[in-house]
Amino acid sequence: MGLHLPEANVGLVRTHYWTFAQTPDELPLDCGRTFGPITVAYETYGTLNAARDNAILLIHALTGDAHAAGRHLPTDRKPGWWDPAVGPGKIFDTDRYFVICSNCLGGCMGTTGPSSTNPATGQSYGLAFPVFTVHDMVKVQAALVRHLGVRELACVAGGSLGGMQVLEFAIRFPFLVRAIMPIATTWRLTPQAIAFNEIGRTAIVNDPNFHDGNYYDQPGWPDDGLALARMIGHITYLSEEKMLQKFGRQMVDHYGARLHLKSKFQVENYLQYQGDKFVRRFDANSYLYLTRAMDLYDLEEDWGTLQNAFARIRARIMLMSFTSDWLFPPAHAERMHGVFQELYKDVVYHNVVSPSGHDSFLVEYDTILPLMRSFLNAE
Repeated sequence: MGLHLPEANVGLVRTHYWTFAQTPDELPLDCGRTFGPITVAYETYGTLNAARDNAILLIHALTGDAHAAGRHLPTDRKPGWWDPAVGPGKIFDTDRYFVICSNCLGGCMGTTGPSSTNPATGQSYGLAFPVFTVHDMVKVQAALVRHLGVRELACVAGGSLGGMQVLEFAIRFPFLVRAIMPIATTWRLTPQAIAFNEIGRTAIVNDPNFHDGNYYDQPGWPDDGLALARMIGHITYLSEEKMLQKFGRQMVDHYGARLHLKSKFQVENYLQYQGDKFVRRFDANSYLYLTRAMDLYDLEEDWGTLQNAFARIRARIMLMSFTSDWLFPPAHAERMHGVFQELYKDVVYHNVVSPSGHDSFLVEYDTILPLMRSFLNAE
């Protein structure tokens, strides 16, 4: 029996920046406009091999960033968003793979988005930023991958909006990727999910400090609207069971009496904390654009049928859903799995039992990481 070495972390990392799509080679967008220049914030972990085929692309969810693993400073309180999965001996083994993660188009964590400076005006783009789609986001991802010298990706993986991009990547660039992991995702949102996104956007644009998206040089930003949007969104990420486990009906800060308008349940405090924390790191305009890109994503509308879309995929596929995820329900993954089987694709599907709702892919590591390891090792 070999010696089992503990899994290690990637340690201190730094974010890199690459600019492309400069005049006259702007990026054509689905809205009909061409756009550029585009700066992409990204991080890499591990080393690209001589064959240039050991790369893995990780794609973050709605409000994520390029910082998937490690820490920027020794004093950082938390590592990257998928740190338990990235590093020597981990699922995305940096002794074996060259792991890439970038901030998506329209984001506010280093990649060009509404808060970026428009070189034509010297001011932030605001709502002059073009409407973009998941397809446009994936075109930027693919451009970065090629810039980094990658010939072929061993895997593309991500959850939620990241999972939509995983599907889109495999459809649009079938010869660039060998395996995909679309997790807690769907080929199109339900009307209910679109409705929640619209409530969040309405909270932002109705904030008195929104100023038609031109708030960057104003003394007050639409923090109240953005915080409310985050609170609404966060409810959809959890399940009723998880909220009952986490908060129950416990109250805090009774102001001396339970029957007081300012008395709060623990769940209320939690949501307000999430909203307050969110406005310190995210941009309201990016939230508008990214949620709209999610709403617009519809593979059946784009390709006529799901079969037509999935027929283009050449990669091995591991689908994963979660039993308590009502935002991206397991029925959607089951439908996709059935279509992949009809097309005789190399597919495995796991509907993971979890009380954690849509957020399961960011917390249920003991369950999901072995499944991901088994899938990658099957190559």
